[in-house]
Amino acid sequence: MFRKILIANRGEIALRIIRACKELGVKSASIFSEADRNSLHTHFADESYFIGSAIASDSYLNKQKIIDLALRIGADAIHPGYGFLSENADFIRMVEESGIKFIGPSSNSVRMMGSKTAARELMKRNGVPVVPGTIEPIKDVQEAIRISKEIGFPVLLKASAGGGGKGMKVVRNENDFNSAFESAQRESIKAFASDEIYIEKLIENPKHIEVQIIADEFGNYRHLFERECSIQRRHQKIIEESPSFSINPQLREKVTSIAINAAKACNYTNAGTVELLKDKDDNFYFLEMNTRLQVEHPVTELVTGIDLVKEQINIASGNKISFEQSEVKQTGYAIECRIYAEDTNNGFLPSTGKIIFYRE
Repeated sequence: MFRKILIANRGEIALRIIRACKELGVKSASIFSEADRNSLHTHFADESYFIGSAIASDSYLNKQKIIDLALRIGADAIHPGYGFLSENADFIRMVEESGIKFIGPSSNSVRMMGSKTAARELMKRNGVPVVPGTIEPIKDVQEAIRISKEIGFPVLLKASAGGGGKGMKVVRNENDFNSAFESAQRESIKAFASDEIYIEKLIENPKHIEVQIIADEFGNYRHLFERECSIQRRHQKIIEESPSFSINPQLREKVTSIAINAAKACNYTNAGTVELLKDKDDNFYFLEMNTRLQVEHPVTELVTGIDLVKEQINIASGNKISFEQSEVKQTGYAIECRIYAEDTNNGFLPSTGKIIFYRE
């Protein structure tokens, strides 16, 4: 087991990892920016270190600073949490080369899954079903129109380097294609510094199902059943729940098998989530893989009783998964919802402020 883990994150997820460390008897070291000097995670960790200014690029996104600090304080592992550098293949490679253990997948697995088009190609080669569409990114609008006609409208334009619903546009006919394509490219450049777009057949009224998987370095793979996240707004999940109300035991067996095969295709280790779409005929299609712990992981923990963060640490320290697939059961029901802070009188633009009252 590790002696000391540096947590390269802040806020709620940092606290979550600190709790797991305390229960495992592992020392936790947190980092904080100028804005987070008095945040809870800086007080609850065994050790806490100033990492830089409030600007994320100077603190939580500064790869070299974080690795240098980990080496200086004698941390033998880094947990990235979610967001920030958790899916940054270059950062993970730097951690690997430093001799410190990264609590998560390998840089190779993250790189394979980081490009949506490359991931689709990999899945197709390994017999994992994908939504009909292009494998290679497309930059030429006329070529994109030709392919869309072959696939059949409506289609969905998606940023190859994308996520979080950015750079996604529905196109229902050829007349709307040019403006939608240009808009998707603009969003993609702004969000991901890439104008690469690919095309998928739009599956009308789909169910969005994701499967929590975990794998160790001995080739063992387990699933922890599914979460349903079909209720969305602007391609962002609002409600996350488990078990899914959209699938029966037979479909559950089908979707979890697909997820395990997807994880095996990229030699995945540690915790990850495979996202899939289900159409009206109960076909499942690979959408993407989140190569990290997700915000929604407590939904799975509540219905399985398995502590995913402890399991992540256990696997990264060189142990096998602590449970067999037959031991994983779904008990009860769990739900999580995203709360929006928006100005309803100003086009629902983001409107942040202090929460002055809260009641469960």
